[in-house]
Amino acid sequence: MIYYNHGEHTFHEYIQYKRSGYKSISGNSFLKTLFDKGNYGEFLTFSYLERLPEYKRLLTNIYVPKEDGTTTEIDLVMIEETGVYVFESKNYSGWIFGDEKSKYWTQTLQNKQKNHFFNPIWQNKAHIKVLKNIFDVDESVFKSYIVFSERCKLKKINVTSPTVKVINRQDLTRTIKKDISNSPKLLTKNKIDEIYSALERFALAGEDIKRKHIESIKNIKITVCHLLSPFYFFISLFLFWKIL
Repeated sequence: MIYYNHGEHTFHEYIQYKRSGYKSISGNSFLKTLFDKGNYGEFLTFSYLERLPEYKRLLTNIYVPKEDGTTTEIDLVMIEETGVYVFESKNYSGWIFGDEKSKYWTQTLQNKQKNHFFNPIWQNKAHIKVLKNIFDVDESVFKSYIVFSERCKLKKINVTSPTVKVINRQDLTRTIKKDISNSPKLLTKNKIDEIYSALERFALAGEDIKRKHIESIKNIKITVCHLLSPFYFFISLFLFWKIL
């Protein structure tokens, strides 16, 4: 986790935070932004996006309801004339290995420790699916951006979908400017504002919504762990044998 506890780094980040619109949109205080790895990564990505000259609307940390009654948390959304850009922020370090078609990706740290995490492209695809159900726009309007920290190296990443980008944060401005310039205008300013209004009600979520969201994630993890445990495996095998 990155901590800027003192000196000019803290002052620089504070000035950047005060000048940004991140606080009013996210509701996160300076300390909550600085000392939370996820929030800090989102703040840096937000800072790049808000400096783009094109007409746009930005939202961060939106908790969108799903059909099953739970919520999905989306890190960042930028609504611009060339589309709805959906961002998944990964403030990771180390080497990153991943394939668009693989369920899990790998993070390798300097001490050779390997951590596996769910495919962020699939994660963002699920976010886009939920967003598509909220407002009536064609799926081609959506663009998926997976943004990793400057502190990691994208060692071997395989992506084939033209609307998906997996990049380091320092390449975000260049990449998205090129994407915007090479894309047709699909949304009017009125449509941008309309989509923003539809999503704005899911921003600045209360603590109760956040708590329920975290609980639902924990329940999914517990269920998966049970299903993968040797005990449940042999029970399932026994029941299957009894049926036969």
